[in-house]
Amino acid sequence: MQRSWTLALSEFVDSVVPPSSSWRLNAPWMRGFSRFWGLYLISGLIVAVVILPVLYLILRGADAGAEGLNYLMRPRTLTIVSNSLALVIAVMVSAAAIGVPFAWLTTRSNLPFRRAWLVVGLLPMVIPSYIGAITFVAVFGPVGAAQQLLAPFGIERLPDIYGFFGAWLCLTLFTYPYFMLPVRAALLNCDPAIEEAAHSLGLSRWQVFWRVTLPILRPALMAGAIMTALYTLSDFGAVMVMRYNAITRAIYVAYNSSFDRNRAALLALVLVALTVWLIWMEQRLLKKQRLYRTGIGTGRALRPVSLGVWMSPALLFMAVVISLGVLVPVGTLITWSLMPQVSSGVNVNLVELGVNAMSVSGMAALVVGLVALPIALLGARHSTRLARMITGLSYLGNVLPGLVIGLALVFFAANALPTFYQTMPLLILGYAIRFLPYSVTSTRSVLAQMNTALDDAARSLGLRPREVVRRVTMPLARAGIVGGMAMVFLSAMKELPTTLLLAPIGFKTLATRIWTAQESASLSLIGIPGLLLMAVSCGALALLLWRDEQSQR
Repeated sequence: MQRSWTLALSEFVDSVVPPSSSWRLNAPWMRGFSRFWGLYLISGLIVAVVILPVLYLILRGADAGAEGLNYLMRPRTLTIVSNSLALVIAVMVSAAAIGVPFAWLTTRSNLPFRRAWLVVGLLPMVIPSYIGAITFVAVFGPVGAAQQLLAPFGIERLPDIYGFFGAWLCLTLFTYPYFMLPVRAALLNCDPAIEEAAHSLGLSRWQVFWRVTLPILRPALMAGAIMTALYTLSDFGAVMVMRYNAITRAIYVAYNSSFDRNRAALLALVLVALTVWLIWMEQRLLKKQRLYRTGIGTGRALRPVSLGVWMSPALLFMAVVISLGVLVPVGTLITWSLMPQVSSGVNVNLVELGVNAMSVSGMAALVVGLVALPIALLGARHSTRLARMITGLSYLGNVLPGLVIGLALVFFAANALPTFYQTMPLLILGYAIRFLPYSVTSTRSVLAQMNTALDDAARSLGLRPREVVRRVTMPLARAGIVGGMAMVFLSAMKELPTTLLLAPIGFKTLATRIWTAQESASLSLIGIPGLLLMAVSCGALALLLWRDEQSQR
C-alpha cells in the first residue's frame, strides 16, 4: 500500500515537474523521502503551523516598503543587532561553563546530596527573567540591599549593574539548565564500558573526559547551545529591566511607544534571520563532526567517580551558582512577601491560579512532546537537505517574542478561525509554537546517540515503522523526551505575553498575577505568587526527574 502511494506521488510530481528538473523525488535533496514519506509529511505539517507567525511578520513588514529597508540599514539598528549577537555569544559560553560541570557533578560524581543539588539547580528555569532581573537590581543595584550592608564601611554607591553586564549575568544564571538537562540525559545514557575501555588503555581521568566523554556529549552540547541562544535572542524581561538595547527591547518599544507595528515586524524578521543563521551553523558543525553512539539499553549502572581533593572546590562551585541563581531571587521574594502591604484589595485565589497554570502547562508539555518526536526523528536519522530544512524551520517559533506569536495567532484566529479565538486550544498552540525547539533538541540529542541497529533488528522481526517507534525508539529515548517535556512545562509556567494575549476570558495564571502586580509597582505583591510558581514547578520537575532516573535502572 505504501509503495503504491509512493509511486502515485512520484508519477504526480513527474507529471508536474519536467524529468530533467532537479526537483524530482530521486533528487539528492529528496533522497529518503519515498521510503519515509509519512514522517516527512507529518513533520512538514507541524512546521507549516510553526511558521504562521513568520507569515504574519512578512505581511506586516511588506507594508513598510522602502522606508522599512532604510530603517534596517540605519547605524542604530545595526548596533541593536550587534548588541544581541554579543549577548548571545557571551551567555552561551558562560552557561556552558556552568551547566556542563553541574550536570557531571550531579550525575557521575560522589557529590553529597546530588538529588537536592539537582532540583535546586534547576530552579532558575522556573524564575521569569523579569522577576530575576528585578531582584538583582534590588540587591546588587547602585543603592540596593548589598549597598546598604556596605554603607557602614563608607560605600555610598555600587557600580552600575544596568546594561550588558546585568543582562549577561541574569541570562547566564537562568539558562545554564538548558545545557545541564541534555548533557545530563546524555551522561545517563552513556555506556560505562566505553570509559572503562579507555581507562584500561592507560588514559587518566582527565584524558578519558576530553578524549572519550566530551566527544560523546557533542550532540547534547549543540542542543544546549541552540536552546540557550534562542532563549537569549527572544528574552524580553532581563534586557528590559537591565536597560540593554537588544532586539526584543526595540520590538517592545516599537509596538508600545511608537505604535509602529511595521517596524516591529521588521525587527522580528531580523530575529528570524539570526535564528536561521544559528541553526545553519549548528547543522554545519554537526555535519563535520562524528556523532558517537553509546549503545543505549545496556542496563549497566553508572559508577560514581570519587572527587577526592576536588570535593571542596566542587561544593564551592555549586554553592556560588545556587546562591546567585536561586537564593538571591528567592530570598528577595520572601522578603517582599513578608512586607506589611502584601495584601491587596483585589480578591485573588492563589490555588485557582496555581491549578490553571499547572493544567495548561501540563497539556502543552504533553502535546509538544508528541509533536516533537517526528521532527526529532527526522533530524537525527535523515541527513537530506529537506530533512535539515524541516528541522531548522521548527526552531523559528522560539526566537520570536511571545508578544509577536500572540499577535500573529490572534490575527489568524480572528480572520480565519473565529471559533478558536480566545480558547484553550489556541493558547496551547501558542505554547507549542514557542517551546517546540526545547523538546526537539532534547529528544534529538538522545536519538543521535542511539544505535540504529536496534531499529533495524526490530524491523527485521516484522514490526512496522510506527511500531518500531512506539516499542523501541520511544522507550530508549525516554530520557530525552521527558527532559524536553520538563523544559516545556517549566517554560509554559512562567510564559507571560502569550498567556495574556491568547488565554480565554477570565483565565488567569500565576504569571499574569505577577505581571499585574509589577505593572502597579506593587513589588510586595509579587512575593507570594512568585514563590508559589517556583514551588509548583519544582515539585513537578522533581517528579519528572524521578521518572527519568527510574527509566535508566
